[in-house]
Amino acid sequence: MANIPSDLTYSKDHEWVRSLPDGRLRIGITDHAQKQLGDIVYVELPKQGDRFEHGEPFGSVESVKSVSEIYVPQNGTISAVNDGLNDAPEQVNEDPYGDGWMIEITPVPGGDQGSLLTAAEYEDYIKAPE
Repeated sequence: MANIPSDLTYSKDHEWVRSLPDGRLRIGITDHAQKQLGDIVYVELPKQGDRFEHGEPFGSVESVKSVSEIYVPQNGTISAVNDGLNDAPEQVNEDPYGDGWMIEITPVPGGDQGSLLTAAEYEDYIKAPE
């Protein structure tokens, strides 16, 4: 059973989103996604200041099984990158909602918010047959 914190929102691409007090959004991949990927050996992330549109890939995660793109769930500009993942990509496996976070974005006012799911909706989504 995947860990799905109720204080976060989720994308159908298996990213989680945490709203920060200053209006920025912290983003990473879900516990479900990291379990599906297996042992993560490399994380490629964008540079601070890069701008992305909702649904665009902002990086990738390489595991012993495969390489998967990670998508930005909302229009915005990269305001912080978790550089600690360069030396310790396994943090995504060990603590996906804590030290395994990937980026922070400053949302574009009036930009595409995407359609994020509540924890209950995401749980139903990952349980649904494909």
